[in-house]
Amino acid sequence: MEKQSISLRRKTYITAMRVLMGISVCITCALVLFLIGYVLWKGLPNVSWELLTTKPSYLSDRIGILPDILNTVYIVAATLVFALPLGVGAAIYLTEYAKNKKLVEMIEYAAETLSGIPSIIYGLVGMLFFCQFFGMKTSLLAGAFTLVIMNLPTIMRTTQESLKTVPQSYREGAFGLGAGKWRVIYTVVLPGCIDGVITGCILSVGRILGESAALLFTAGFAHALNGILEGLGSAGATLTVALYVYAKENGEFGIAFAIAAILMILTMFINLSATLASRYFQKRRNV
Repeated sequence: MEKQSISLRRKTYITAMRVLMGISVCITCALVLFLIGYVLWKGLPNVSWELLTTKPSYLSDRIGILPDILNTVYIVAATLVFALPLGVGAAIYLTEYAKNKKLVEMIEYAAETLSGIPSIIYGLVGMLFFCQFFGMKTSLLAGAFTLVIMNLPTIMRTTQESLKTVPQSYREGAFGLGAGKWRVIYTVVLPGCIDGVITGCILSVGRILGESAALLFTAGFAHALNGILEGLGSAGATLTVALYVYAKENGEFGIAFAIAAILMILTMFINLSATLASRYFQKRRNV
């Protein structure tokens, strides 16, 4: 009788937990779908070809986000050019070369701490360090360097965890064939974890696209149409900064929702690309 009561109590508990988890999943999915649907419903009707291919003009009362799109591309490219080699190189050193485990643990702890710092603090540090101390003033390049600091922990930790998934037997087999340390890393280890590196890179692009607080202090919010070299040296607004300016400063909520819809589509595309890239390289590695 006692066993039956315990069994009944356990079944009741398991059923209750399943119901609660199901309710949590439904609420979470409903909120996500509502936010995505609301932003797309309010934003897509305001997206037009003229909006995407022109620059703002106060004389003709025209609003265009082409400079903001180009500035976003410029700052993403500049950030990845500096962040990827530094992040991947740091991960390779910590995983393959570093012998002092306490030092490695301290660096990993510092990287995880940096990942949790609010972006507004990065913006203030970037403004004081890059804009004023190095004399870059308010420019896309100063914003890119600030984003490099923000994304280094993500790229480094993602690459580091991917390197750890490569079996030690692969390294030992390559060493047994007479390969050197760097040749083993270059030809055996890195190809075995390329999916994690690419995933971390794509996720970093998503964070760069969604960043606004740090760029307000470092990159500015100008809407000038410039080439890549001239643009990196001058102030410019990315899509997220433009969204803030149009919504908060100008009261153009239709344009703000249009930019939000574009960013939403880009974010979903980036996350889908990260998932597909990871699956592709995992299948290729398993073949």
